Parts: sequence; C-alpha cells; structure tokens
Amino acid sequence: MKRTLGVCYYPEHWPEAQWAEDAQRMAELGLTWVRIGEFAWKRMEPREGEYDWGWLDRAIETLGAAGLKVVLGTPTATPPKWVCKKHPDMFAVDEQGHVRGYGSRRHYCFSHQGFLEECRGVVRAIAERYGRNPHVAAWQTDNEYGCHDTVISYSDAARDRFRGWLRGQFPGQGNDGDIDALNAAWGNVFWSMDYDDFDEIGLPNLTVTEPNPAHVHAFRRFASEEVVAFNRAQVEIIRAHSDAPIAHNYMGRVTEFDHFKVGDDLDIASWDSYPLGFLEDRVGADAADQRAYARQGDPDFQAFHHDLYRAVGKGRWWIMEQQPGPVNWAPYNPSPLPGMVRLWTWEAFAHGAEAVCYFRWRQAPFAQEQMHAGLLRPDSVAAEAFGEAAQVRDELADAPDVASAQAPVGIVFDYDADWAWSVQSHGAGLSYFGLVFDWYRACRKLGLSVDILPSSAREFSGYAAVIVPGMMHVPIDLKVALQASDTKSILGPRTAARDADFNIPTPLPPAWAGSDLVVSRVQSMRPDLPVPIEGGGHVHLYLEQVEGGGEVVLHTADAPVAVRLDAQTTYVAGWGDDEAHMRLIEAVAPDLATMHMPEGVRCRDTGTERFWFNYTDQPVQVEGHTLPAAGVLRLRL
Repeated sequence: MKRTLGVCYYPEHWPEAQWAEDAQRMAELGLTWVRIGEFAWKRMEPREGEYDWGWLDRAIETLGAAGLKVVLGTPTATPPKWVCKKHPDMFAVDEQGHVRGYGSRRHYCFSHQGFLEECRGVVRAIAERYGRNPHVAAWQTDNEYGCHDTVISYSDAARDRFRGWLRGQFPGQGNDGDIDALNAAWGNVFWSMDYDDFDEIGLPNLTVTEPNPAHVHAFRRFASEEVVAFNRAQVEIIRAHSDAPIAHNYMGRVTEFDHFKVGDDLDIASWDSYPLGFLEDRVGADAADQRAYARQGDPDFQAFHHDLYRAVGKGRWWIMEQQPGPVNWAPYNPSPLPGMVRLWTWEAFAHGAEAVCYFRWRQAPFAQEQMHAGLLRPDSVAAEAFGEAAQVRDELADAPDVASAQAPVGIVFDYDADWAWSVQSHGAGLSYFGLVFDWYRACRKLGLSVDILPSSAREFSGYAAVIVPGMMHVPIDLKVALQASDTKSILGPRTAARDADFNIPTPLPPAWAGSDLVVSRVQSMRPDLPVPIEGGGHVHLYLEQVEGGGEVVLHTADAPVAVRLDAQTTYVAGWGDDEAHMRLIEAVAPDLATMHMPEGVRCRDTGTERFWFNYTDQPVQVEGHTLPAAGVLRLRL
C-alpha cells in the first residue's frame, strides 16, 4: 500500500481561470488526491430540481487532466436556503429548546425525514452524473458528523422517531410495543414516572432536575442510530452508481455516535486532524502541558485517533484534513513549530494511513474561515507548510510501502460506554474518553504500539495484554471471550457496572466467573486530593472499594487498587495516574518489551519500520541518533 498525499480544494471559491494553474502546482507538489464538493449544494442545485453541473464538470476535468484523483463529497452538511424554506422545521433543537438555524453549516436534524429525502435527491443526482467518471476515485459522505454538537437534537421530529424506536426496543403485540416492559427496565416506579403509552414519552431535556438516566442513555443510543441510518441512505445511493470507495471524515473526540457502526457501511475511515486546535479545545491537558506543547500538539492525541480510525476502517484509513498552520476556531491559534506539519504527516503514515490530505489548498480571504491557514496564502504565495509537504513528497520517493503489524497491546473502545459515563459521570469532568486516553498514554510512554479494538471484538490472540477500562455494560459473550483467551486483560474501574438498561446488576460488579470480588462502594474524588499508591503513583478522580478477590497487585495504605480476578484478569478499582497505569501494565504483562520514553518522545512500530517522533522543542537522543525538535526518525526493523 502506497503512502499518498492530498489536499482539500474549493474550485467554486476561485476564478475558473486559476484552476489549471492550481492543479498543476498540486501535481508538482506530489499530491495525489483532491477533495472537492462537500459544501457546494447551492452551486450544484441552485433551485429545487434545477442542477448546474457545468462548473463541476470542468473542475473535475481540470484536476483529472493534471493527473489528480478526485474525492467527491456529498454536500449535505450545508443545505441551501431553499431547502430550509421548504422544510422550516428541519433544524436541530438544543437542550434548552433553542432552534439551531440557518447561517453557518450542519443546520439540520438527523431525524427530519423531509430533509433526508432532499439529501437522497441531491446525492442521487451527483452519483448518477459522476459515478462512472474516471477522475472520481473516491467519495466522502457529508462532512464531520457531530461537529458543533449536532448529533443530539430535541426537535419534534426526533421526539416522534424516538417513540417509534422505543417501540422496537420493547416489542409487544403488533406495533404497539410493551410499555410495561419499558417502565420496568427504566425503573420508572421511581418518582412516579410510569407511562401508559409510548406517545407519552418526551425527550430527556427541560426537566426540573436530572432526568432518568435510563431514558437519557436510550435517547443517546437512538441518536447514534439516526446518524448511522442517515449515512447509510447516502452510501446505498452511491454504491448503486459507483464502484469507487466511500469514506466519511470523522472528528477528534466526537463520541456522540458510534463510529464503528457508521464505518460498517463504508470502505475507508478518515478523520480531520487539528493538533493545535485540539490541544486547547479537546485534549484536556493541564496548563503546563498546554504551554509545553502549544506549537506541537499533544504527543498522544493524534496517535490515539489514528489507531481508533484504523479500527473503524478495518485497516483502511486516511487523514482527510490535516492542519497546515494556524486555525481559526480554538481559544488560541499559534503557528506550528517548524517541522511539525511534516511530523504529523509521517506519524499518520506510521499508524497505517493510506493518504494524508491537507486542509486547505489556499487560505480563504472571506467568510468564517478566513483566519484558517492553507498550503498557500490568499495571494497564492506558498505558506510555511507548503515546503514541509514538499519535503514529505521527496521522502516518500524512497519510503517502503505501509506494512501493517498487530500491536502488542489492545485497548477496547466502546461508544456506548462513553454515553453511559456522560449520562452518569459521578464527578465533575470525568469521562470515559478521558479514562481510555489515560491508559493509551501510559502505553505510549512505555514505548508500546497499540491497537484500538471495537467492543464487538471477541478474538484477542496475539496480544500480550488487552485493556478494557470503564466499559459500563459488558455483554456476556465479551466476558466469556476475555476469560477464554490466553491474553492478559485489565478491567475497571466501572467495568460491568450497569446492565443494558442502566441498572446496577446483581450480583454486584464486576460479576466475574470464578471470582468473588465485588465493588461494594464507589466514590469520585477531588482532583487536588490524590491518594498515593505504595511503590509509586497515585489513584485520583475515581476510587472503588472492593471486597474479596485474589492477589493484590497495587494498593494504597488503606485499600487495594488492583486485584487479580483469575490468572489472566486483573481488576483496577480506581483511576490511576500515568505512573500507576505504567506500573500495572508491566506487572500484568511482564513479557512486554517496554521502554520508558523521554518526555514528549514517542515511537511506533509497523511491520517493517520503527518511527521515532519528538514532540518537544529541544533535540533528544534515541537509539544512538540525535532527534531534533519536531524531528522524525525512521529505522528499518
């Protein structure tokens, strides 16, 4: 599999006389892919049923004539005004009941069936016209599902479809559903919340105090299924007219829908990587790390998502948008440290990316993103990242093809668990994503490559350790698969803490066959009151009191923190810091070849190469080599 480069381009933004020159410069820069079209609905269909394809025909032909391959996006993330006037109730509604209307992008509710039909219409027209075009070599559905908090909608359309979805979850006679079964499953006897009919069920917002967590969790599952169905509708149309692969561009730390389920209908997973924007906006780094990595990005956040989307794409994944310079949307928007655009590109390739596409070709001089840098300045002069992309082009000339290899450690990531934690975090700022990311960072600090595994995984052979942190509902067949495997597994905290309907199960969790360990009490902790672990490290944020179990692996002065359930399985009854997690990984899987990384330095193994990355602004020594600030070192294995 060849490593390739690409770019995002908006021909509708520029004079047509400029297209050919742009295409030629892209080809000279060594780019292969050009994504276009994902925001151009109004230009494609200026009025209902009236299509203007001339400009798009010429743009695709111009790019193709330069030897470039087109990724054609469906434009459904930006419905034009005529669509909104036709369907004035198509907008999403936020938790406070405010309509999220026209004026930017992603202004639609996934549940609105009239809007879905409009989307089917424009996607069908595009697919019929370009499905067999030789220059259209890939597709992208919509753009960044979930960006700007747009999955959860409290609209009338969502309410009505949610009721229908619930009838399917609690089937009864005919199509009516079993309302008594729902009441029992949700515990609606509490606070006298029993319903007599599904049509009495509203949405879990605007309540006096917190709504029933089972109700909220069910609504989160429903909202995710709406995204899956919306995406599938587009994919089915494209597949009827084209054999080219289909992708969607996911976002960093957007967990409101199940990306694995969306990915089941796609050929390629891609994501949009903005390391500097995410450091301030999504990583959760403390003030010291935000200062230390202000121009480099977090050393693990991009890598985590590379591994996540490799799993979502079942091995096929891209970066559809790679930050090339300052962005416009974070609290602070510094320039990348020189060399970082090259580092981010090579890091994606080291994790198996087929393509890295930069956003965007030329900085826009107008509208909302005019402060977002591109490979070119608005005056078409090359910006700083242009030279770094050219350097990667030259380095790719003698680089081996991507060779995949199973990592020594797997971490299970479950979107349903993320929703459960968000419904009932039990402590300010606690999140499932944060817990999983902490375990991932500990692995990386030990020099370990990691595979992210879906919660549907049932085969774990070849891994020295599999980590299942905080998965609040664990299906019985996953428990059985973990116990039957020869792989060492690490569970907890909160693993198996709820059943499928958000009830505390009995026997008490973790209810592990052959073990008498139970979680008897749980507490969330002030972040400024960590508890030291004997031998090094701390437990903080979350701590469980456990009874029973086997050998204690880690403990505080007062209580066990990690206890063996059986020869293969260890339960962690707390949220550890990096040192605690690293100690535990080495204790549970002593055969792992670990290396304690210098601050800000990471490595990644492929089937043929070892990559070293220096996220710091100072040179470091690794394996007898000087790795400069923002440096990349490739070594053949």
